[in-house]
Amino acid sequence: MRSSFGLTLALLRARHDPNQILVKLAMRRAFLDCESVLDVGCGVSFTLRQLGVPHPVGAEGYAPSVAEATRLKTHDQIVACDVRDLARYFQPRQFDACYAGDVIEHLSKADGLKFAADLERIARKRVALFTPNGFLPQKHASQDDLQEHLSGWETAEMERLGYQVTGLLGPQSLRGEYHKLKRRPAAFWGLVSFAAQLTWTSRHPERAAAILCVKHLAP
Repeated sequence: MRSSFGLTLALLRARHDPNQILVKLAMRRAFLDCESVLDVGCGVSFTLRQLGVPHPVGAEGYAPSVAEATRLKTHDQIVACDVRDLARYFQPRQFDACYAGDVIEHLSKADGLKFAADLERIARKRVALFTPNGFLPQKHASQDDLQEHLSGWETAEMERLGYQVTGLLGPQSLRGEYHKLKRRPAAFWGLVSFAAQLTWTSRHPERAAAILCVKHLAP
């Protein structure tokens, strides 16, 4: 993976929540040797381009996001699909890696387990899931926006499924819906969260606000 000027810009923009620096760096490590990455539930995110992934492909189920991501060229290709049935759209071992950021918690437990298994079939090298640590209540902003949380995923559970888990975004007590800091001023509490991440929650993901779960697949 090439170095990315876009990543540098993204990190500079994280001034009010420096934990985003650690999130991006952790994701970059997860995809270092991956040429192609399927970004499931991609929305209109440029994250994989910022990380320097050579061939990012997006999969998205919300029609307005599909249209906007296609217009903005956030990925090399955007596939409109139901993330609960990925096998209909993608072949086994089609990509070096699969990534789903803030997706699995929007599925029921049964659908989430199937979702993870589908990602593991589609990826050759690894699967990475970013999700709140445990169940975090979150409602729809509008009736069709797919933003409601239906399940929670904890460190011990993901480790039992074979994932290596990294705690991110600092202590769980400081974050609410959409991973936003609950206290103000945001700049101050962002620094508190960042310091706690470096000194404590990085070693105790079960206490972190969010977890990055990475599974290395057998060749």
